[in-house]
Amino acid sequence: MKLVTQIRLLPTPEQAAALDVTLRRCNEAATWASGIAFEKDTRRNFPLRKLVYGEMRTRWGLGSQAAQHVIKKTCDAYAVLGASLKAGNLGKPGSKRHRKAVGKPIVFRSEGAQPFDDRMLSWQIEERRVSIWTVAGRLKDVAITAGPDQLAVLSLYRKGESDLVRRDGMWFLYATCEIPDVEPNADPVDFVGVDLGIVNIATTSDGEVMAGRELSRSRVRERKLRAKLHHKNTASTKRRLKKRRRKEARRATDINHKIAKRVVAEAERTGRGIALEDLTGIRERVRLRKPQRATHSSWAFAQLGAFIAYKARRAGVPVMYVDPAFTSRTCAECGCIDRANRVSQARFVCRSCGFVDHADRNSSRNIRARAWELWRRGARSTAPAPSPRQRGEAGRKRSAAASGARCASLGAIVLGG
Repeated sequence: MKLVTQIRLLPTPEQAAALDVTLRRCNEAATWASGIAFEKDTRRNFPLRKLVYGEMRTRWGLGSQAAQHVIKKTCDAYAVLGASLKAGNLGKPGSKRHRKAVGKPIVFRSEGAQPFDDRMLSWQIEERRVSIWTVAGRLKDVAITAGPDQLAVLSLYRKGESDLVRRDGMWFLYATCEIPDVEPNADPVDFVGVDLGIVNIATTSDGEVMAGRELSRSRVRERKLRAKLHHKNTASTKRRLKKRRRKEARRATDINHKIAKRVVAEAERTGRGIALEDLTGIRERVRLRKPQRATHSSWAFAQLGAFIAYKARRAGVPVMYVDPAFTSRTCAECGCIDRANRVSQARFVCRSCGFVDHADRNSSRNIRARAWELWRRGARSTAPAPSPRQRGEAGRKRSAAASGARCASLGAIVLGG
């Protein structure tokens, strides 16, 4: 299993300046190489290297390894674009969005992620230092900081390239770690059903409701504040917007990590598996009124599901994905399916047997029952089938350097995010 561990750098002002120049030059060179690739229609690694390698080293002062990684990053970006076009993520051929995507070369942000291999970056984990190549020379004593668990994973399992990232004035290294899979429990005594929702992020079949209205209220508050600041549109409001731009996402990620850790720990402690709904393609299936769209779009169910899945794999807890159809309308006691059973968002009353329960808990019990039935029939840990859109997103995530090291998928989760 691959994990991406986030390590923060603590450079001195002189070291930070050297890292900044290095990142900017690498991305300027990548943008120039992208223009050549677009003009010559040469988007494969070795043919493009023949066209740009020499001038790239001379013009931007890049080392041999750095130049090769810049070229590979450029080719990966075009590969991701091709996958997105094929998956239909950028509209149909001939549409305005499609023409815009294919009608100009890819441009890289000045602070976009840049990959470093072991020739360019060496780790002294016990001393909490790294030695890293820059265009100003090698920096041999750059301090790093991370939690004990992250450093232990880094020391034992780091393998392959690491990405240098600058975000909100801070410097990070995203290091790829390959952790051996733990053999899943082959004989769980039962399953913990987990119903994922918008009002209540997660509700278990044990009756535990986690992080519901508090996060919803904070999201509404943040959304109103952003609208107010955008409307005012002054220099100070722009500074405040820039400062707060990732606050909501960070809060949601932190809450999802805590929920996932709690669910997996309870399943491991009781010898049970975890049952989740297969919500693949739900954004495309659901039609919403305009006031509901922002709330639905900010629902991070995929992230929470991914966190639960990878933490379960590390703990050896089996995970089952079940069909979500009618879980909210089905009575967990008698099996009656009726739309009228769902009286309100929070209340479930069966029209057949009169059973009353919290609506989300009733759904989670149905999810648990479906997973247990699948397991008894001989199914084992499953994963939801990816949609064409998700396959395009998976390709984008495989090119983390090209897309800014977006690493929150089942196979690549950022630790300590």
